[in-house]
Amino acid sequence: MIYRDLGKTGLKVSEIGLGGEWLERHGYEETKAVIDACVEEGINILDCWMSEPNVRSNIGKAIKGDRKRWIIQGHIGSTWQNGQYVRTRDMKYVATAFEDLLERFQTDYVDLGMIHFVDEDADFEQLMNSDYITYVRKLKRDGMIRHVGMSTHNPFVAAKAAESGEIEMLLFSINPAFDILPGSEDINTLFSEKYDETLHGIAPERERLYRICEEKGVGITVMKGYAGGRLFDAGTSPFGVALTPVQCLHYALTRPAVASVMVGYDTPEHVRAACAYETASEEEKDYASVLASAPQHAYSRGQCTYCGHCAPCPKRIDIAMVNKFYDMAVMQPEVPPTLQEHYRQMEHHADECIACRACEQRCPFGVKVIEKMKGAKELFGAALL
Repeated sequence: MIYRDLGKTGLKVSEIGLGGEWLERHGYEETKAVIDACVEEGINILDCWMSEPNVRSNIGKAIKGDRKRWIIQGHIGSTWQNGQYVRTRDMKYVATAFEDLLERFQTDYVDLGMIHFVDEDADFEQLMNSDYITYVRKLKRDGMIRHVGMSTHNPFVAAKAAESGEIEMLLFSINPAFDILPGSEDINTLFSEKYDETLHGIAPERERLYRICEEKGVGITVMKGYAGGRLFDAGTSPFGVALTPVQCLHYALTRPAVASVMVGYDTPEHVRAACAYETASEEEKDYASVLASAPQHAYSRGQCTYCGHCAPCPKRIDIAMVNKFYDMAVMQPEVPPTLQEHYRQMEHHADECIACRACEQRCPFGVKVIEKMKGAKELFGAALL
C-alpha cells in the first residue's frame, strides 16, 4: 500500500481508503470481515458520515483495540432523528450526534472532524458565522478533533473552503463522469494524448479547485470514485464504455491534491478488488485510452449515486436503496427474483411516496426522485402481492 500526505495535516493516509457507507446494510460479522480485509491490505483511513446507530457501533466494535492505526473522518452535523438520517446545523442535535459517534467508536477523538455536506454557498457562509463553527473550533481546541475538514459535491463551495484558511482538507466527489465536460462532436478535442498531464477536458471550475487545493496544501479524500458503480457497465456509463475499479481509482488518484479514495465495500472481495490497484500495470490503470474511444458522454447530472443525502423522507422510505434496486432491475431483461425479494423485505416501499419533492431539493445530483419512485412502484409492484 502506498501512503500519501493529506495536505498539510501531517497525516499519511493509504491511497485506497474505506468509505463506510455500504456497511450500513450489514451486520457486525460482515462489517468485521470487511474491516479485517482492509487491515490486511494496509488501508488506514475510514470515513463514517452515517448517523445510523448500528453501523457506528459495528465499526467501533470492529476497530476496537486497533484504534491508533486508523485515521477517522467523522462527520459533524449528520444526525439520527426519528429513525432517519438528517443533516442539520441545529446545535440541539449536532453535539449529541457527534458525542454519539465518539461513544460508539469507543474513542475520545477523531482525526478529521468533517463539516458535513455543504453544497450551497449560502450554507457555507452561514455556518462559518454561527454557533456551529464555534462548536467545531472548540472540538479542535479540546483535542476531540485533530483537523477540520469539510464534505461537499460543489466545486465552487469547495474552492471557497480551500481558500478560507480554516478548512484543512476536503472530502469531494471525483470521477471522470463528474469531471469531464459534455462531449463535443470531435472526441479527440476532449481526450487528447496529454489528457492526464494537462487535465484537458475537465470542467474549469473543477480544474481550478484541484489547483487551489494543491497550492494551499488542502488535501482531498475522494467520494463517489465509482459513480455508484455506473462506470463499470457500458450500458449505464455516461461514456457508453465500461471502466474497471482500477481505472476509476487511477483517475481520481491522478488529480492534484488527492490523497485517498474512500471506496465503499460490501465484502472482503470488494476490498481486494480495489487494492489490486497497488499491483496493477500501467496498461491496467490506463483510463484515457478507453475514454478516447468512447462513443458518447452525457454529463452525470440526474444520475443517482445512492449517497443517501435525499433523506429524511416523511414516509421513511430508504430512497437510495429503492433507487439502487430499481436501477439494477432496469439493467436486466427481467427482474431477478432475489432483487424482488430484497425490495419486498424493505420496511417502506416506493408506493408510499407522497411526491413531496423534499428529497429532490436535497439531492446533490439533481435526480428526479419522484419519477424513480413511480418506476419502482410499477416494476416491483408484484413483489408486494
